Amino acid sequence: MDSDRNMLQMVQMSDQEFMTLTKYIKDHYGINLTKKRVLIEGRMSSVLRSRNIPNFKAYLDILFNDKTGAEMTTLLNKLTTNHTYFLRENEHFNYLAQEALPYLERVHGNDHSLRIWSAGCSSGQEPYTIAMALNEYFGTRRSLWKIQLLATDISVNVLTKACNGIYENESLNDVPQLWKTKYFKRLPDGNFQVSDSIRKSVDFRTLNLMDPFRFRKPFDIIFCRNVMIYFDGPTKEKLVNKFYDWSTEGGFFFIGHSENINKDTTRYRFIKPAIYQKGSRK
Repeated sequence: MDSDRNMLQMVQMSDQEFMTLTKYIKDHYGINLTKKRVLIEGRMSSVLRSRNIPNFKAYLDILFNDKTGAEMTTLLNKLTTNHTYFLRENEHFNYLAQEALPYLERVHGNDHSLRIWSAGCSSGQEPYTIAMALNEYFGTRRSLWKIQLLATDISVNVLTKACNGIYENESLNDVPQLWKTKYFKRLPDGNFQVSDSIRKSVDFRTLNLMDPFRFRKPFDIIFCRNVMIYFDGPTKEKLVNKFYDWSTEGGFFFIGHSENINKDTTRYRFIKPAIYQKGSRK
């Protein structure tokens, strides 16, 4: 009975509406949803019903006529999963402390500067973990370094949460107790907020990875983890090439362990699963 009722409540798209929507999202955001028709109809049906929008044709009219981008942001939030947590894929942070940062500390021994980018940062757990890892590695030397930590995402909603830096206790399950004490403060409602110093060390900005990158300088470390799972092969290859062009010589590139890039075509040098480097170490 419940499944029958859910089917009756589902607002269905015509083939043309589905093709129009998925092509637009692919062309403008790189996200391939051509095999996600049931997901789109399932997740958006409740949105249409709650707003008394009769069908997808009316919804697409609203979507494409919205010049603010808010409607598209809502849609993308519904269709993509912003699942992340502190110290996710902790092997990366171990490698950061044991290999990448010691190497970059030698490379930048004169200028004492580092540029790091968390691309597709979602609600902030990844860049905050990077910031805490940097503090742990440099310790008292941290003040001697000029470290720029950029975190970007296409979604204004998740960036707002990231800037606030407030998380439920359960999301800190993998955070060592020492880090929890040093870098978080407990709020009266039982949630935890990232310390002011860590929050101020991260620069959050909106950015569409499909747009041209316009930065002042390249990055020593780029994290783009569990983002490219939504992209097809050509889109992913084009994006990886863009990351490569904005990596410093010897710079590191981290992707998610569930992802892969073509070793035969990428210019990055394979280090170990999900870790790459531009050029060769000297």
